[in-house]
Amino acid sequence: MNKRELLAAGATSLVLAGLGSAMAQNTAKVTYGPQRREISRGRVKTTRLFKSPPGFVNALAVAPEGLWLGQQKLSGKTAQSYHLPEPTDLREAAWLVDWNGKLLKTVYTNSRNTSGMAYGNGCVWMMANQEPQGVFQHDMSGRQISHRQIPLGLPGQDGGGSHGAQWHDGKLWIVANRPRLMLRVDPKTWSPEAAIPIYVTAEQTRWHDMTFDANGDIWLITGNNSKSYKEGKPGLVKYDGKTGQVLTTYDFAPGSCDPHGLEFHNGMLVSCDAGIHPGWPNGDSPHSGWVFKIEMA
Repeated sequence: MNKRELLAAGATSLVLAGLGSAMAQNTAKVTYGPQRREISRGRVKTTRLFKSPPGFVNALAVAPEGLWLGQQKLSGKTAQSYHLPEPTDLREAAWLVDWNGKLLKTVYTNSRNTSGMAYGNGCVWMMANQEPQGVFQHDMSGRQISHRQIPLGLPGQDGGGSHGAQWHDGKLWIVANRPRLMLRVDPKTWSPEAAIPIYVTAEQTRWHDMTFDANGDIWLITGNNSKSYKEGKPGLVKYDGKTGQVLTTYDFAPGSCDPHGLEFHNGMLVSCDAGIHPGWPNGDSPHSGWVFKIEMA
C-alpha cells in the first residue's frame, strides 16, 4: 500500500467513525455510494449584490455585524504564473463589510494565497493555499493566535492547501485539498472528528468553498477544468448534513458569476467572484470582484 492509499484508508475510517452512515464516493457520473442511487440535478442563477474592496476576494464568512471577505494575494512563483507583480506587503486582509458593501473593519493576517475563511470565537480563520500553508487564526486586533496545519498531513509534510472553511456549532470545517475531504476539526485540540468525501465527477473535478444551510445540510461549490470564463461550468453539490450523502447537484445558468467563497444568510446562498481563476486570463469574468446571491433558476 503506497502513501496515497494509506491516507485514503485513514480518511475512510474517519468518515465511518464520525458520520456513521456517510457514503463513500463512487466514480460513476450520476450515482453516489454503494446503493448507486441516482442523484437529482437542478439549475441555479446568480444576482450581483455589491462590489468587494479592490483586490482578489476569494473567501467569505458571515458575522453578526455583516460579512467578512478574505483577500487573496499572489506572491512568489504563484504571482509569476499569473503574470502579476510581487506584492509590496504580503499580509492579506480580512474585510468586514455590511450587506451594502460598506467597509466596517479591516484585520491584517499572515495568511498566503487565502482561498477560504471562517469566523468564530471572535476570530477570523484564514485558509492559506500557499507556503507555509495551514490555518491562520487572528483576533479582532489583528494579533495572530495560532498557525496550524490541516490535519491528516503525511509525516514530514505540511497539511496541504484549502479551498474553503466554515464555523458551525463550535467546530471548524475545512475543505482539505490533499485528502479531498470536508473535515470537521475541534478548534481547541485540533483533532479531526469527522470527514465527508468531496464529490467529483468526470466533468466537475474542481471544488471551492462550503457552507451549512438553515436545515444543517451542506453546500459545496464545484467546477470544471477550463481555460476561460466562456468554458467555465461551475456547479453546486448539496449534501445531507447528517449522513454525508449527496442529495442534489446544480448547474449554473450561462452568464452567471464565477463562484469561489460560499455562505448562507437569511435564506439565501451568497458567493463571491474572485476575479482570478486557475487557467483563465486575469479578470476574464465580467463579474470580477462582485459579491452575489445564488437562487434557483
